[in-house]
Amino acid sequence: MNQSIANFTFSPTLLYTNTTFMNLTSYENNTFLQVATSTMSTLTRGKLTQTTTTTSTTTTTSSTTTTTAPPSILASINLPYMIAELVIALLSTVGNLLVCVAVGLNRKLQTVTNYFLVSLAVADICVGSLAIPCAIMTDLGIPRHNLYLCLLMLSVLIMLTQSSIFSLLAVAVERYIAIFMPFQYHRLMTPRNAVLVLCFTWTLAFLIGLVPLMGWHKPPPESGYCFFVLVVDMTYMVYFNFFACVLTPLVVMFLIYAQIFVTVKRQMRRIAAERGGAGNTEGTAKMKKEMKMATSLFLVLFLFTSCWIPLHIINCFLLLCPSCPVPLPLLLTAIILSHANSAVNPFLYAYKMKAFRNAFKAIFLCCRGIGDGDEQHDDRGGNAQRP
Repeated sequence: MNQSIANFTFSPTLLYTNTTFMNLTSYENNTFLQVATSTMSTLTRGKLTQTTTTTSTTTTTSSTTTTTAPPSILASINLPYMIAELVIALLSTVGNLLVCVAVGLNRKLQTVTNYFLVSLAVADICVGSLAIPCAIMTDLGIPRHNLYLCLLMLSVLIMLTQSSIFSLLAVAVERYIAIFMPFQYHRLMTPRNAVLVLCFTWTLAFLIGLVPLMGWHKPPPESGYCFFVLVVDMTYMVYFNFFACVLTPLVVMFLIYAQIFVTVKRQMRRIAAERGGAGNTEGTAKMKKEMKMATSLFLVLFLFTSCWIPLHIINCFLLLCPSCPVPLPLLLTAIILSHANSAVNPFLYAYKMKAFRNAFKAIFLCCRGIGDGDEQHDDRGGNAQRP
């Protein structure tokens, strides 16, 4: 029994170090409870460490183990996790900067849809340049004895995730208006209105992320270490952040895209029937472009959901089922997967959207006049962003 506790080393990451508490409930004899008490006492000092106790039959022995834990172990570094985060940070920053430059230089990419995609890219740049460094720092418990700076750092990723969700929601609504309200599209989806929407969504995301700073947080730990689970209230993360601010917009977006796909396919069949089966009419070509564009944007949404939902599901288990064991490798994988989502979109744009692919090529080739009409017909929907 003691040997199993002695070999258990937990290095907390950005989120949810209370994973270890779930494993403490699987044994019920007195000897284990004394070791568990020692282990949790060590956590309040900043990090659950490798306990090297040889006997735990008395409370005195357990207390001695806690007080003699080396401070260096409390600030141990999870090197594989850190390397993975740094690689993701580099790819996310460089790739999404490329997206912003492409839209800024190529006039044919300066559409309302792409304004929202640029907002998503900016959020991903911030994940790579701000949120991931904060994740690495809080993995080490930094900053220490500064609750509000700690809360601010831990809230950065929440703000950026929420901004990404709102940007994706804006894209879905824009596509909905383009297909179901084509005559009002140019009046509603002007660049000015797009900028106003982006300002509103970023402000709202900022306020949602700052809720812990406004008071919805745990009391500061005695150790002063900046670990997510010791500071941020899990009820906020599950009930407010996930259920209200993440899951609800995702459900709305999936319903929007489902209606778009069903409607476009129905219209294509109707047009083909009216033309006697001819598939090269102008209406059919337009519908095909809309379908390709919607498919590409839906894939962005699908990847975002696939990368973030596993971590949120783990959060629900941690809060609603404390006795359910969650393996540490699974938790680390979910955290890295959520951050990796910030690096995949530029590759997706290059693969699915010919306009972006050609713009990226022009940037790499250092061509001048990228915005002077270098693009030809976009057979993958990259230029078909206006009805």
